[in-house]
Amino acid sequence: MIQQLLSAHVTLALLAANILISIAAFNDPRLLERALFHIGAMRRRGEWYRMISSGFIHGGPGHLFMNMITLFFFGPALENGLGSTNFAMIYFLSLLAGSAWALMENYRDLNYRALGASGAISGVTVAFAMFAPFALLFVFFIPMPAIVFAVVYIVFSAYASGSGRQDGIGHGAHLGGALMGVVLVCIFWPQAIRDMFDQVTGFLP
Repeated sequence: MIQQLLSAHVTLALLAANILISIAAFNDPRLLERALFHIGAMRRRGEWYRMISSGFIHGGPGHLFMNMITLFFFGPALENGLGSTNFAMIYFLSLLAGSAWALMENYRDLNYRALGASGAISGVTVAFAMFAPFALLFVFFIPMPAIVFAVVYIVFSAYASGSGRQDGIGHGAHLGGALMGVVLVCIFWPQAIRDMFDQVTGFLP
């Protein structure tokens, strides 16, 4: 696993950037405020860079840990399989898609704020599941095929986002990032979709 990580240079850089910038923001409220996804600042002052910068800060050590441990497990496999440029494309377009979905959902709320790499991580995780649908994941210690997790994740995110669920989690950003992961795999690696369906239908009785 460590050897695979060391060969995944973009994943390593993203892990380092997220950890270092998030820790800096924990100790510097001004940095946190400047980097936040803040609809008022974007619409009134044109600070659209927040669509990206908000993906490199987190709400606390637990939030940072969950996102980075997920990137640690899925990032190297996806990057080594697709190449660093393609992996970076999935990561950053999923981050932008998550931010765009949150913006669309909350456009009229100038006080809406959010932070975290969850949109990007969602895209990476779902893309991984499409390439390796029967890779076994442990979700809260429950074993689950990757494709099952991806479907449940997208359905729940869509439900939570559409219901206006207020639990402090950016379900819209999760959904936008995950859907971008699906779209990118469908566009650039259509053979992976055929292979995935062959594996799934082959598994069914």
